[in-house]
Amino acid sequence: MKAIKPISKKKKKKYFSQSTIFKKAVRVGLLICILCVFTIMIYPNLMTVKVTYKIGDVAEYDIKAHRDFHIENKHITDINRQNRVAQILTVYDHDPDISKHIVKNINTAFNSMAVLFEEYHNTTEEDVLPDKSDFIIKVRKLEPQFEEQLGIKVNRGAFLILEKEKFSRHIAQLIIRIIRDIQDNGVVANKEILLREYEKGIRLRGIVNNSERVIYNLKKYYGLDQAETMVRIVAQPLVKGLNYNLVNLIVDFCQALLQPNITLNRNETTARRKKAFDDFKPVLNKIKAGEMLVREGERITPIHAAKLKQLYSQNTEEEKKTFERSIGADLLVLSLILVIYFLYSRKHGRIKPLNNKELWLIVFILMILFCMPKVSTLLFQATTSNLVFTIPPAVIVFGIPLASGSMLICLFLGFDMAVLFAVLISVCTAIILNNRLEIFIYFVLSGVMAAYWMQDCRERKAFIKAGLKLGILNMALSSVVVLYHADFNDFILPWSWAFAFWGGIASGIIAAGFTPFLEMAFGFRTDITLLELSNLDQPLLRCLMLEAPGTYHHSMVVGSMVEAAAIEINSNPLLAKVCGYYHDIGKIKKPLYFVENQADCKNKHDKLAPSMSALILISHVKEGVEMAKSNKLGREIIDAIRQHHGTSTIKFFYEKARKLKGDEHVKIEDFKYPGPMPQTREAGLVMLADVVEAASRTLQNPTPSRIKSHVRKLIDSIFTEGQLNNCELTMADLHKISNSFNMILTGIHHHRIEYPEKNSNGKEKNGHPDKQPSKPQDSSKFKTERTSNLKGSRGS
Repeated sequence: MKAIKPISKKKKKKYFSQSTIFKKAVRVGLLICILCVFTIMIYPNLMTVKVTYKIGDVAEYDIKAHRDFHIENKHITDINRQNRVAQILTVYDHDPDISKHIVKNINTAFNSMAVLFEEYHNTTEEDVLPDKSDFIIKVRKLEPQFEEQLGIKVNRGAFLILEKEKFSRHIAQLIIRIIRDIQDNGVVANKEILLREYEKGIRLRGIVNNSERVIYNLKKYYGLDQAETMVRIVAQPLVKGLNYNLVNLIVDFCQALLQPNITLNRNETTARRKKAFDDFKPVLNKIKAGEMLVREGERITPIHAAKLKQLYSQNTEEEKKTFERSIGADLLVLSLILVIYFLYSRKHGRIKPLNNKELWLIVFILMILFCMPKVSTLLFQATTSNLVFTIPPAVIVFGIPLASGSMLICLFLGFDMAVLFAVLISVCTAIILNNRLEIFIYFVLSGVMAAYWMQDCRERKAFIKAGLKLGILNMALSSVVVLYHADFNDFILPWSWAFAFWGGIASGIIAAGFTPFLEMAFGFRTDITLLELSNLDQPLLRCLMLEAPGTYHHSMVVGSMVEAAAIEINSNPLLAKVCGYYHDIGKIKKPLYFVENQADCKNKHDKLAPSMSALILISHVKEGVEMAKSNKLGREIIDAIRQHHGTSTIKFFYEKARKLKGDEHVKIEDFKYPGPMPQTREAGLVMLADVVEAASRTLQNPTPSRIKSHVRKLIDSIFTEGQLNNCELTMADLHKISNSFNMILTGIHHHRIEYPEKNSNGKEKNGHPDKQPSKPQDSSKFKTERTSNLKGSRGS
């Protein structure tokens, strides 16, 4: 049984790097990283470590508030609460029924006695008159009843006077009138206590109808002493003509019958003040997120302890709502990312997914930009803490250099991807900044225009130019945002202009600074780097010029051809030119095996088997890829080197092998390039230019018509083979490419005029600086060898 060989580490690495499962796992992991960082930014409590300190402990490090919260200011609360309680007026009850009750008692008492006397005097002659002494005895026996009905103690002298006056109803009416005058004015039990409320008044509540009114003139009410004194004053005009004893009796009765009808209601007053005390909401001081609570080395005071306790105390319902909002925000961002990924992957109607390296770049930039609002806030606080003037915190948002991300994405992945990226990062930032619609619009417009101005960036100063334009645009957008909020206080408009302009400049500076780092870290090539690679003093190109001059000249011509053609079909001319320069660098290893470098007309393939010759020709692709990787030319150039022959067949050596060995002993796969076929427009242009330029050298008398016919024939042949099926070149593009190639090749192979020359005899003869000898030695043999080598190394 044959033993199974273990898989080497190199093969394992290659397998996992190309495995579909591995790629999907990496993409899922990157997506999870994005959501985790985004969640941390919108829900900072997840990263909060609760520290318990007691009063008197020393803080080990600075503690800042990670969220907005409120804390009670007990001192101010107590003062305001006391003031609120003091504003509650004292409640007094006014009982008008007291006066009615006194009047009723007076009427009852006097009427019962007056009726008795009336019955006595109204007895007829036929009736037997009772003995007067018996009647008097009967009346005097009713004295306790009289006192009880009247409600006061009546001495014997007063009773006798009333007896003498036969308990006259007139006396009762005088007493009632005096009582009413005084009681209706209001009688309070203790006026001294009442006058303590003189400054703020009292709340007088009617017991009968529960009506209330505030009384400020408290002096008008009588105390009991004043009321007794007022009896004589009120009675004086009423008792004129009455004898002295009767007047004193009336005054004494009135003074005895008077009762306070305005009384202090302590229970109601206390209840109202207690309710005001309990209902008073405490005064809360707002602690802003990021505010310093305790500094390192400070002793924990009761105030510090209260702040920390309130900071770490979370209401269950609020926590639940915050968690739900975070999940909802994550799902929104996830949905947006998936839609953008789907749209970009299905661009132009065919599947073109982002590779993992491009996803790594996007995730890296996203994570940095997620932190931009927090970093900008910290820098703002650090730089403005010691300023003598105040800068409105609301303008910080205009200075966030968020557009730098769109600039970088445009440089590395193109404008279309930059627009989608600007939408994504603007949505995420707007959510981080409390779902502000105007901020989303501000950053979307800023990011899209920043990417627009970074298209075709080929100079370092383009970053500064784009930053200046972006700064001016940001100033205009910030003015619109300020106008939208209608907030023109604290010179907010000039400060918003300053921060907005700085945001544009900072975006350009950050993009310029990160570009070289990202190029090295991720292996991308920008137009600036491509310009550097197109410099003919590059080591690889100099080596190609010295080791394989024919290939070098061929590569220069191919570079010029693909650059002109790329301009015609709206492709990337700079990338196409650089790919043309470097597509044959693999020939540096064995330059003499390629016909363009065989200056002495000796062909090394004459001594080799066709299969070996084909292997050497095919190897220049692999060796070129290895040299490009070692020199870090970039993925696009490496792909162009690998794909510039596609899966075409080396027909010359294949046919030669068939003649030598027969069809049954020759496999066409041994004479095919490994491919793949061109996957990009630039790689397709390099393939076409490589074949056309090499074949144009075999033309005899290359007139414009011959060149045009030859170019059209070669392009149709390559198209018919299907080598251009995956590079998005249309028939219209091929027509433009053909015209562009014709123009370049016609310029190279143009005819020159013959200059007059003198022979040895001094006579003039026609000559041409490029004219070849009319009869070269064995010219037919030279032509056959050159054509054979060219066909065997087509595109070399």
